[in-house]
Amino acid sequence: MTTTLATATPTPATGGPHHPPHPASAGTRPRTPRPRSAPGGPAGSRPRGPAGTHPRTAAPRALPPHTVFAERLLAVLSGERPVHWMLGHTVGEAYEQLVRIAPETPLRSLGPRPVLRRCSAQVDAGRAAVEAFATIATGSRVRALAFRLERGADRRWRCAAVALDGLGPTPAPPRHA
Repeated sequence: MTTTLATATPTPATGGPHHPPHPASAGTRPRTPRPRSAPGGPAGSRPRGPAGTHPRTAAPRALPPHTVFAERLLAVLSGERPVHWMLGHTVGEAYEQLVRIAPETPLRSLGPRPVLRRCSAQVDAGRAAVEAFATIATGSRVRALAFRLERGADRRWRCAAVALDGLGPTPAPPRHA
């Protein structure tokens, strides 16, 4: 003798034989179940590696040198970093210009941290120098920063000149003999 068990499956509109309908489901069409897939995609598509490790993703794209230097100069001129942080990244008069400009922290904001809004550059024909400018938002004010990068014999970029708000380089203090 075979016995057939009848089971009542609740429907979204009625809520089942022992449950009243849910107010949000009255008059709506029943949901279709989403297809299930294995975590991480179809079988065989996940990268293999030691258990508990995340699959490697592509390395983040490096920022262009003028953008990196604009962020560095912003950190120094806003007082977030000390001037000597740029010591190995400057050449010629640029470090002296920063020493004169930075104590005033001209890019410090009483509100949120100053933000680099835009940074563009003009590269010379031999790719040995870059003239760059950046616009920096400090609260409701927008400031301009111009700088020159030069590529050394070791192929590293170094800042060679800095000007803020188009006023040109800060004059050196008079020397007393």
